[in-house]
Amino acid sequence: MKILLVTATTFEIAPLLDALRSEGWEREPNHFQKEALSIEVLTTGVGLPLAAFALGHRLATRRYNLLVQAGVAGAIDRNLKLGSVVEVVSDCFADLGVEEADGAFTPVTSMGLIDGDVFPFKEGRLWNSPKEGEAFLPRVHGASVNKVHGTEESILAMKEKFPFAEVESMEGAAFFYASLQYGTPALQIRAISNYVEKRQRENWELKEAIDNLNEVLQEMLLSFRG
Repeated sequence: MKILLVTATTFEIAPLLDALRSEGWEREPNHFQKEALSIEVLTTGVGLPLAAFALGHRLATRRYNLLVQAGVAGAIDRNLKLGSVVEVVSDCFADLGVEEADGAFTPVTSMGLIDGDVFPFKEGRLWNSPKEGEAFLPRVHGASVNKVHGTEESILAMKEKFPFAEVESMEGAAFFYASLQYGTPALQIRAISNYVEKRQRENWELKEAIDNLNEVLQEMLLSFRG
């Protein structure tokens, strides 16, 4: 099985990479293999444009059985515990559009510039459509942004415009867009490092989130050796 593990920064998956190296998996830089399981690592950089370019470039020349995006995310839904790990099953480009004269935001999929109901979109979102009964993590819906929300006013406006969104990231929608366009099965796995609130970095639980993320990743990836 050939897996592409996608991350914005190597920092987010460093514990997993260290574990694979210590067990002798590394065949060459960013390529790990044990028996029939091959894992290539793609570090895209932070943000939607960087993720889109890196994924488009890689998937144009190589094929994989599964794409896995791993990283941290902010929780819009306060019922999600800091440090918890979730699977994102739908995502959207939450700040691609126009600011109206009254300050309101209109998504590009509501303007007729991109049809929100033509593949790979549905209802303005990108759906991973996991099969029923196969959930191994809590499933949530995401919103992807170029600028992380950090004021009460902007957070409220985002919640009103995208009431389905439970987590916020900076690469998820680009990942789903690429996976859907290339028809490659995909999983977006995120650990909750912070709440989407008035920016208070001191409240983040980044270490716990990364530790938990990598524990899940290691268990999941090793299960494919089966």
